[in-house]
Amino acid sequence: MYPTGSSKRNDEERRVAMFSDVRSMTEQSSDYTTDAYALEAQGLTKRYGDLVAVDGLTLQIKKGEIFGFLGPNGAGKTTAINMMVGLLSPTGGVVLINGQDRARVPKRSIGICPQELVLWEELTCAENLIVMGDMYDLPRTVTNERVRSLLADLALSEKANVRVSQLSGGMKRRLNVALAVIHNPDIVVLDEPSAGLDPQSRLLLWDFVRSLKNKEGKTIILTTHAMEEADALSDRIAIIDHGKLLQFDTPGNLKKTIGSGDIIEMQLAEREKNEAVMVDLKAVNGILEINEASGKITIRALNAVSLLPEIIERVDATGTRVSDISIRENTLEDVFIYLTGRGLRE
Repeated sequence: MYPTGSSKRNDEERRVAMFSDVRSMTEQSSDYTTDAYALEAQGLTKRYGDLVAVDGLTLQIKKGEIFGFLGPNGAGKTTAINMMVGLLSPTGGVVLINGQDRARVPKRSIGICPQELVLWEELTCAENLIVMGDMYDLPRTVTNERVRSLLADLALSEKANVRVSQLSGGMKRRLNVALAVIHNPDIVVLDEPSAGLDPQSRLLLWDFVRSLKNKEGKTIILTTHAMEEADALSDRIAIIDHGKLLQFDTPGNLKKTIGSGDIIEMQLAEREKNEAVMVDLKAVNGILEINEASGKITIRALNAVSLLPEIIERVDATGTRVSDISIRENTLEDVFIYLTGRGLRE
């Protein structure tokens, strides 16, 4: 139920007023418009006793952007998103959707695709979508057209009359996404949408997600542990850990935060000597930073190619050898390791 009575209206007005300071600063930008944001969170907090799952999260998600939300397991991503879309009440803070208090926004304006499959196994693909359309009180003519369009876009047309129990895992995953958007929501939340997909299905899903933004103007909130996916799809990315926002920017700018230079990834024949080798390599002129992740030594260095002979010589001098070595540019996972000290998959 919506708040009623003057006291609750006053409470709502006070909550919304918390955004005044943030907006006053934002309005100084020449490209600012009052309806620029699909979702705004200010000081969003969730406590469970002494545990602070989300700690004062403040961010703004633009209309029509793909917003990536990254963090390790237990970082607070799911809790934060559940509060943003109204599935969980916050301990503190404010959420606005399209400039309105979240409680006043119709639930059908948001579509949620959970990581877990939520399908009726004994119904066909088309029947699953029709049932979901009925739940949102869509006219049957509208539902039928949406069913046809979504099944085509997700390469499931030939499976329209096939029971879900007979589908492959990848087909079920794509149908799960279709159910989230059958009612044509303005905001779509995708939680690990490509988990378990083969490369072809993953690329198909990426194209579909891009079409939701580019052709339909939808705002996409994407949570993923796949750095390649976040980099390929997201306009902007927020990285959180321990419930706190660590960094929020475009993928390109995030990769610049860890500085210049290339990344050398090196695996030793004897991993137990990683620490000794890392200590020795710190003396090499041109090496800017050394970390260890997943058993590999990661080195950020200027003129990385020219340093390879000296690096390999120093490794040999420690009594071990290099079993694998490569050079690449900075990635989002490098950024995460730089910010938190651990890779997302650990």
